[in-house]
Amino acid sequence: MNRFNLAIIGGGLVGASLALALQAGAKARGWTILLIEPFAPGDSYQPSYDARSSALSFGTRQIYERLGLWQAISRRAEPILQIQVSDRGRFGAARLSAMEEGVPALGYVVENAWLGQCLWKGLDPEVVSWRCPAEVTALQALEDGYRLSLNDDTTLDCDLAVLADGGRSGLREQLGIHVTTRPYNQSALIANITPSEAHCGQAFERFTDEGPMALLPLPENRCALVWTRKGMDAKRLAELDERSFLDELQGVFGYRLGALCQVGARHLYPLSLVEAQEQVRPHLVVLGNAAHSLHPIAGQGFNLSLRDVQALSEALLAGPQAPGDLATLQAYCERQRLDQALTIGFSDRVTRLFGNNQPLVTAGRNLGLLGLDLLPPAKRWFARQAMGLGTRSDLQG
Repeated sequence: MNRFNLAIIGGGLVGASLALALQAGAKARGWTILLIEPFAPGDSYQPSYDARSSALSFGTRQIYERLGLWQAISRRAEPILQIQVSDRGRFGAARLSAMEEGVPALGYVVENAWLGQCLWKGLDPEVVSWRCPAEVTALQALEDGYRLSLNDDTTLDCDLAVLADGGRSGLREQLGIHVTTRPYNQSALIANITPSEAHCGQAFERFTDEGPMALLPLPENRCALVWTRKGMDAKRLAELDERSFLDELQGVFGYRLGALCQVGARHLYPLSLVEAQEQVRPHLVVLGNAAHSLHPIAGQGFNLSLRDVQALSEALLAGPQAPGDLATLQAYCERQRLDQALTIGFSDRVTRLFGNNQPLVTAGRNLGLLGLDLLPPAKRWFARQAMGLGTRSDLQG
């Protein structure tokens, strides 16, 4: 029977990043890592107008630089040079700029397919093995690890099982790991947009009475749209013809980038804040969206998961024990507790604050946006949160 030191269930961006973060130390220790993924990665990157993207914080760039991957990622990473935060129909606004913060960019927008390709190519086949396409159907706790049953009727054992199979993890439920769910009663409409004017590295966070929207810069002068609306309204927008959709979006966003000329495929995602009540057990870690799934408007979800990846890899490689030792896993959890609490709280509060249309609340948040633009310490704090540097002394802006 096959046995591995680590079995990472889910070879997406979070799972592959963990394998990359661990592989040098694992090689030195003679550890073996297995990535189990139901969808085979493509042989080569294929550019697509409709490619899904992720917003990477400046702190995430620093992590990938340490792993030797940023140079490859940066070839198709569009820098965010300025962020404009505004409240539609009201006077409050705030502007963050990379120049003011003394960094080359506040963040970057990267197509997921390109990021995945860079991660897969960076993996060392002498240390990291793939089972793909393959799916884990059951996990059985052993005294010294876990036994994994796969959908091809094979089994394997591991010292540490890492559950990184997404926010709707069936294995998490099978293991009896409960989650706290706070539905936002909204859906995110995701699409790529082409404006008539150059975006010049500008990102826009716009809050409206109907829900927040973000427009993020992409290569080839495209923009990634995240438009949050109530369920039925989101469905209506997704089904509009292209011209009607662009007209409605233009009416909400305005002409900051000129006329909006083209929209690609539109996708809807129901939104909730989901947190696993357990992230570690002996020989088990829950990671990525399986551990915490955030509202996308603040762009914090993947960046928080990557900081978890960095902290977990450092904890595993710091101790003499084989991976799976509970004290080591608890130390990782304790290290990330503050970062997770502040990041999840920041994302949730921003979402709820700007989704509240009561007059006193709207007046207060507009004064807050004005104050943010006028008070350098408050602006600096907000910028560090947006850059993924808020709670980490090891990441510097």
